[in-house]
Amino acid sequence: MEIHPLSDQPSLQTNTVNSDLHHQQMMRRCLQLAKQAAGFTTPNPLVGCVIERDGEIVGEGYHPKAGEPHAEVFALRAAGSKAKGATAYVSLEPCNHFGRTPPCSEALVKAGVATVVVGMVDPDPRVSGQGIERLRAAGIQVIVGVEEAECQRVNEAFVHRVLHQRPFGILKYAMTLDGKIATSAGHSAWITKEVARTHVHQLRATCDVVIVGGNTVRRDNPHLTTHHQADANRPPNNPLRVVLSRTLDLPQTAHLWNTAVAPTTVLTQGHPNPKGQVYLEQQGVEVINLDELTPHTVMAYLGQQELLSVLWECGGTLAARAIADGSVQKVLAFIAPKIVGGQNAPSPVGELGFNKMTEALQLEQVRWHIVGEDCLVEGYLPKQSTRE
Repeated sequence: MEIHPLSDQPSLQTNTVNSDLHHQQMMRRCLQLAKQAAGFTTPNPLVGCVIERDGEIVGEGYHPKAGEPHAEVFALRAAGSKAKGATAYVSLEPCNHFGRTPPCSEALVKAGVATVVVGMVDPDPRVSGQGIERLRAAGIQVIVGVEEAECQRVNEAFVHRVLHQRPFGILKYAMTLDGKIATSAGHSAWITKEVARTHVHQLRATCDVVIVGGNTVRRDNPHLTTHHQADANRPPNNPLRVVLSRTLDLPQTAHLWNTAVAPTTVLTQGHPNPKGQVYLEQQGVEVINLDELTPHTVMAYLGQQELLSVLWECGGTLAARAIADGSVQKVLAFIAPKIVGGQNAPSPVGELGFNKMTEALQLEQVRWHIVGEDCLVEGYLPKQSTRE
């Protein structure tokens, strides 16, 4: 029996570590590619793919839009014959069913790749695990779970909709250091500096819908657009602008009624104001009458439209209702280093009915970011607070 000295062992571990690090680097590249299509792929997920052979990237691609080829197809096209025997990295499990496009698992098999490294399993029951099984049945080595947490985060809206049949809700607000979103007189422009506001415009470009209440329209007359935050090769992705109004008592002149810039829908309950509805419709605004107007029913309606992500940019009263009925999963709070005071100045979240600090909703997976001179706190509401 040949005996190897202990000094030989670390080299084997180092090779494994180096291999793991390399897989992670390639998967991060997949995610960079995937995020280039943020805001354009709904109802599909964001997916990036890299093909590597003999230490060289020979092809890469991402899914640009629903109905267009998937990331693997673009990467394989770029790789051509070099895909044979190569390693394919893909941030989401390759599909194994015919939808708008053929199955990507079959494309990888046909190309003759030797290994497929998958970031995360697709939660869609039409795919979940079946794409991986097809690859392995064809003799392809499959490695699953590389950079899985980040892959899940990039597609958190898609995953949420698949699991819960509802869009993913994000509550965004800006407040002063003493927790105010406006002065006692109602003045709110501007709490944060331009760098943070640009960040918000970029955030809108990645979302399908932005929601406000009627009071916000009357008080602030917002645009709710991306302000032309776009890639040089893409037009600006302005989300659908949604206004919730029980009365339709809305101003006749508002930026939101300019539907040439971005579409606007007003959701109301019953038929409270026929004249107001006719006027809005004449401006190109779609008015939808729901049986009941609550954040929960609004999210159910938007889910029926196959929308993935909803950005709540509303006032404190509506924000509290959206949190209370499970319509918000994530919170993005911009905090400006300003103190405005005011006993009656509004806060970002209204009454939740809590009497003890121990009842407070503790955000999870919290991240802190410095955005110019302001601070952004990002976190997720506890899952038990979500009504399904």
